[in-house]
Amino acid sequence: MDATSKIVEAGRGSLLDSANMLRTGVKGFPHDQAPLSSAEIGGLGWNLLDGRLPLPLAVLKRTALEHNLRWMQQFVRSRGIDLAPHGKTTMSPQLFARQLEAGAWGLTVANVTQLCIAVAAGVRRVLLANQVLADEDLAGIQAMLKAHADLRVVFLVDSNAQLALVEGWFSTHQVRVPFEVMLEIGMLNARTGCRTHDEAMLLARALHASAAVRLVGIECYEGLGVSGRTERDASYADALMARVEAIARCCDAEGLFEAEEVLVSAGGSSIFDLVAGRLKPSLGRPVRGLLRSGCYITHDHGHCQRMGVAMRGRTELGEGLQPALEVWTHVQSRPEPGLAILAVGRRDISFDIEMPVPLARAARDVRMPRKVPPSWRITALNDQHGYLRWDAHHEGDAPTVGERVGLGISHPCTTFDKWQWMPVVEDDYRVSDAVTIHF
Repeated sequence: MDATSKIVEAGRGSLLDSANMLRTGVKGFPHDQAPLSSAEIGGLGWNLLDGRLPLPLAVLKRTALEHNLRWMQQFVRSRGIDLAPHGKTTMSPQLFARQLEAGAWGLTVANVTQLCIAVAAGVRRVLLANQVLADEDLAGIQAMLKAHADLRVVFLVDSNAQLALVEGWFSTHQVRVPFEVMLEIGMLNARTGCRTHDEAMLLARALHASAAVRLVGIECYEGLGVSGRTERDASYADALMARVEAIARCCDAEGLFEAEEVLVSAGGSSIFDLVAGRLKPSLGRPVRGLLRSGCYITHDHGHCQRMGVAMRGRTELGEGLQPALEVWTHVQSRPEPGLAILAVGRRDISFDIEMPVPLARAARDVRMPRKVPPSWRITALNDQHGYLRWDAHHEGDAPTVGERVGLGISHPCTTFDKWQWMPVVEDDYRVSDAVTIHF
């Protein structure tokens, strides 16, 4: 089977049929359990703290998940825009379904491999928030569009060099339907995107003149310049969105958009409130604003939590998002005073922004966790080990070998990619569901 055939087969769903089966050898799955589908796990009566599930294990708290899904939909509705959450956060078909059921317009992905998973999961509106230019990726998109008449895929263009590659592929293949694209606007010293107004307009005119693409919108990403300080972040976001609006109006005035409805999109997970109100500029045709935040579904106990504190001061939507993702492990060694070694490391939990946060503890044979002392902290991670330290005056409340410890995370994206599945748990850590993850 060639690469294009595999992509089409993936789009029919068979890619996920076997991948949703869990079996011995998958991290966190019971060692003596017969294979199960993820849908069967919720009915087995497992509890994270009953000793049945091997640790370390990442879990999702259902009540917080559901709160976050409702909160974000309420937020976008209040701004008159829609949500196309970034699927690269979780890469979980079950969580994709929850996002769509909650009201998301579609989904965002970062590459064609992720697009395959989204399409196999039934997603039919997809923003590919990246530049597509490789022959095999262009062929894959066209194959999926051909296989699914109701599928819409829109990707980003930020240079004439990229457009030339797309046109070169398009001209040598028997393709009748041009690619839908959005013009990406970038910032100096940041990531991708056109740096100046004139550069963006020259490219927009080239996109309009090309038979290989249809210009359907404008896109930017504000997430790389955040500080957590409202005055600075508001100024930064305002300058970026002012550029987006100016370019959108010029494109509209010149008749460069080739869609009845123009898409305008932005939104990471740190200051999405500062761009949400700028996603529907007044144009001569309807505009659909699309927010792409992905981390909202689980939030976190670190970076996103701090950004959320600043955001709560700028919004009217109550308590805000709640942390829904935890990683539980056990103490495997107490080699010296003031130090416990946890059976969790870089293979299991995010560390790209900062260390995990100790949250809760539960002794062996105890199912009711309690809070940890405030001085507990993770100071380092190896591949499979975590270093838990505490202040000397808390030695009397130190952890014991075999005790379970629950950790919060900072930045959910780089915890999800370390797991093939996660149980969904109730507030008492009873397992009520499970999701699979496909990186």
